[in-house]
Formats: sequence, C-alpha cells, structure tokens
Amino acid sequence: MTLQEVAEYLRLSEDVVYPLARKGELPGFKIGKQWRFRRSEIDAWLESKRLDDSSKRPD
Repeated sequence: MTLQEVAEYLRLSEDVVYPLARKGELPGFKIGKQWRFRRSEIDAWLESKRLDDSSKRPD
C-alpha cells in the first residue's frame, strides 16, 4: 500500500500518517523515496493499538 492508501484505510490525513511512519511507529518501509506498507502489518498494528487501549481502561 502507498502512504495515500494507508491514510485512506486508516481514515487519517497523510500529514498524520507520514510522521508515524518516519518515526517508526507505523510499520512501513521506503523504496527509493516512496513509502510502502503491508496491509497485514497495518492490521496487526491496529490490533495492538486496540489491545493497548483496552488494557488502559478501568474495569
């Protein structure tokens, strides 16, 4: 997936997705000057964020 496709998939702007990728917080890699992402890794990242959020909620 491209940066634009990931942004659309996550319903975020590219201005939010790019810094996450650059900092290594969002799994991705660069080919030349372009970012690429695997959907399976994005889905796993989303799931880990969901689990992190649910563990922080009070019972």
